[in-house]
Amino acid sequence: MPLQDHMHLISTDDHLIEHPRLWSDRLPSKFLDIGPKIIEKSMPSGLFPIPGAPVGTRLAEVWEYEGRIYPYIGLNAVAGKKPEQYGVEPTRYEDMLPGCYDSRARLLDMDIDGVQAGLSFPSFPRFAGTVFLEAEDKELALLCVKAWNDHMLDEWCAAAPDRLIPIVILPLWSVEECVQEIQRTAAEGAKAISFPENPVPLGLPSFYTDHWDPVFSAAEDAGMPLCMHFGTSGQAPITAPEAPMAVMIALFGCNSMYATADLLFSPVFHNHPNLKVMMSEGGIGWAPYLLERMDLTWEKHRFYQNIDQSAKPSELFAEHIFGCFIDDRFGVDNRHSVGIDNITWECDYPHSDSNWPNSRKRVHDAMLDVPDEDVHKMVELNARRLLNFPRP
Repeated sequence: MPLQDHMHLISTDDHLIEHPRLWSDRLPSKFLDIGPKIIEKSMPSGLFPIPGAPVGTRLAEVWEYEGRIYPYIGLNAVAGKKPEQYGVEPTRYEDMLPGCYDSRARLLDMDIDGVQAGLSFPSFPRFAGTVFLEAEDKELALLCVKAWNDHMLDEWCAAAPDRLIPIVILPLWSVEECVQEIQRTAAEGAKAISFPENPVPLGLPSFYTDHWDPVFSAAEDAGMPLCMHFGTSGQAPITAPEAPMAVMIALFGCNSMYATADLLFSPVFHNHPNLKVMMSEGGIGWAPYLLERMDLTWEKHRFYQNIDQSAKPSELFAEHIFGCFIDDRFGVDNRHSVGIDNITWECDYPHSDSNWPNSRKRVHDAMLDVPDEDVHKMVELNARRLLNFPRP
């Protein structure tokens, strides 16, 4: 059956572009000079220029933080453009739709797209806030993390608390501060936590250590899932220096596969039986094969390794991991092998993978042969249950 009118479309992966005053409105005055701020700077006209197009410079708006320049304020914020126009990245706020950085305008764009509710990851701080992990002044970095979270809770989502789902970032350099920020933001209504898909490339301890146990316990206590967006490890799946970016884009879902294998063979879910993880933007079609492969590996190779022998990887997946998809016909066709209760839909506005402004039509057409009960779970009910975000 097609997507029915009474079914809400909930996106578990969108993105916001931070407005220029986010940090200057919230940081103490002593940090305003070195805290994140927008400046104008002469920059190349496009990050990935279209072949044959003129290449030049323009006066761009860029982020400056601790004296470092972060040049692309709207990386991949191409909603509303044709694919032929992709590659010319927005360099000024006027180059992108207001819905990228203004939550009230975002609601109008969601209405156009037929999307009822959405969860939005950061942009300038990177999807899991790892820009602040790299900071020199950790006092300032902690204030920057809190400022972003306050913006999410008090400004972005306050425009429509029944439609905009609050996700928060963490001060990843300090487990103690992570726990405190989870507790603080949970008390203010946060619903999810952005967390790296693999901490090791960031210079942080792995999932096989007990380093993150207090963080995972705090997430369990708060009932907040960890959203592991692909790419948050900082490690892109590229094959050769000469390979086009298309290779990396096509393979990015492999990051979610790595994270799934990592977590299912680690002690994380055995030590944290109530922890939930979302593989944001990772797709779902790969899950049945990977789980079959992992179960066979577990059956043959668990005896001589430090692997828990009480539960198969596929059993842990069903209890703890949620896949998220935009366009994944193979995954939808094999939804019961993935786990019909473990699937959510995502829009990815305003990135190039998004189908805005035609998301509802695309989902409707993709679900023509899917029973109503399954459709409703994938587009709405699973997300509401996982994120503790009931209908008003």
